[in-house]
Amino acid sequence: MKNSFLFTLAFLACANLFAQQWKIGTDYKLAFSSAEVSGIFKEMSGTITFDPAALGTSKLDLKIKVESISTGNGMMNGHAKGEEWFNSEKYPNISFVSSKIEKTESGYNATGKLEIKGVKKDVTIPFTFVKKGSKGTFVAKFSVNRTDYGVGKKGNDVSETLKITATLPVNKK
Repeated sequence: MKNSFLFTLAFLACANLFAQQWKIGTDYKLAFSSAEVSGIFKEMSGTITFDPAALGTSKLDLKIKVESISTGNGMMNGHAKGEEWFNSEKYPNISFVSSKIEKTESGYNATGKLEIKGVKKDVTIPFTFVKKGSKGTFVAKFSVNRTDYGVGKKGNDVSETLKITATLPVNKK
């Protein structure tokens, strides 16, 4: 009896070392904007393993389908998917894989590799997480310099810096 009690305590202690798996809800929003253009990506997938008490085992692994870009203008969508911009045929996904998640004063920072158009760069994405029972919401707001990733050319009619807002409702797996 004493051994099973100690085993249960040890198991519960170890369970707190591993982050919770979350399933991304279908009502997510991935928006981008600049002074000249704005839009959303309609399709994404990925895995989220996150627990504020177990940041060492927390991880984000997300993919955005480039073909799902929507600016509200069919011609602009086609141009964005083209070779000069995202080249969705050759590079069908934008991806982010975190290597570290840390607590900050206002939320969290996910540091990892952002890959756009075949170019991988180390980035830190600030985000917040609000949990309500078995559900939660991640919100990230950050900027990306599109020319760092070969998306369009410098000096085009679109700002080099795009503001990104990602709102991801999640459910516990």
